[in-house]
Amino acid sequence: MKTNSDVVIIGGGLAGLAGALHLSQKGLTVTLIEKSGYPRHKVCGEYVSNEILPYLHWLNADISKLHPAPINKFEFTTRKGKTAFANLPLGGFGISRYQLDNFLYQKAIANGCIIIKEMVTNVAFDNDLFTINTSNQVLSSKIVLGAFGKRSNIDQVLSRDFFVKKSPWLAVKAHYYGVFNNDVVALHNFKGGYCGVSKVENDIINICYLADYETFKQYKNIEEYQRNVLYENKHLKNVLENSTLLFDKPLTISQISFDKKKPVENHILMIGDTAGLIHPLCGNGMAMAIHSAKIASELVLDYYSGKINSREELEKSYTKQWKKHFGKRLLMGRLLARVLKNKTITNTLVAITVALPALLPAIIKQTHGKPIAIH
Repeated sequence: MKTNSDVVIIGGGLAGLAGALHLSQKGLTVTLIEKSGYPRHKVCGEYVSNEILPYLHWLNADISKLHPAPINKFEFTTRKGKTAFANLPLGGFGISRYQLDNFLYQKAIANGCIIIKEMVTNVAFDNDLFTINTSNQVLSSKIVLGAFGKRSNIDQVLSRDFFVKKSPWLAVKAHYYGVFNNDVVALHNFKGGYCGVSKVENDIINICYLADYETFKQYKNIEEYQRNVLYENKHLKNVLENSTLLFDKPLTISQISFDKKKPVENHILMIGDTAGLIHPLCGNGMAMAIHSAKIASELVLDYYSGKINSREELEKSYTKQWKKHFGKRLLMGRLLARVLKNKTITNTLVAITVALPALLPAIIKQTHGKPIAIH
């Protein structure tokens, strides 16, 4: 058994990598375990709110080197093509997970983090110490951060409540070349789901949608589903018909759960999607994942420095901070998702936002945070 790290992080997405950077920058030894290699594409909306920029700068992660697409406008369309526009209160940027995750991974290596490419098979807590089993080794650590994403075998190992419930959602994502405004993130409603469209680096268009599985399974393949369902929205049809797919085929993930999750389970501090998943229609999951890593990392540092006196205090503090920063945003995401499933309410909402231009930015603010303060 190895006991060579102050913190073990399970999962190397945005939350896991940001946590690794933060903790290693402050002198803790960090082991990050990730089953996949870098760079890799992931199913993701790939829009990031500018609220996260101060923290990325603090992490010495200058993402301007990746040439992200600056985004400051929002467009929303209904199935029948009605449109509402708004300026984004904070603005944001488009960047692919292919580029961003790899960039943060390289930074973590440069910071001295140990990166293990293996799958975690079990996590146990006993006598104030974690034992982490991978396919090839056993590690131990006083602190574990769970950053293993939307759905993982570890969720099953931990018997998390949401894991046993069937979820009706399927997500599809691909990159395209085509004509689309650089500064816009668009959300297009269709029967049983909604689709986000925005630019990332290198003039690439990212198209990512969430679909109701009951509707989706009525068709033989993604192409047929898109033609029969997504094309009912003329704006979405125009984008898809005039864009060239850059992947061999779109990426898909199923069983996406938006049920409430606990931010601490089995003494593991959960960060990013592992702690709670905001509906993609809110367009802010990437920023929330990075922000949650900051919150957890600061508390872990306080624990190791003695400012936090016990594990119980650490866990209570993290749960409180998670709910403070993300509880209302996740609730608003769930409410908006229910609204958008109702065609009549959606059409009415768009009509109201056209008549009252200040309403849409106000709704957007409810799903976004303020610029992250760095002390």
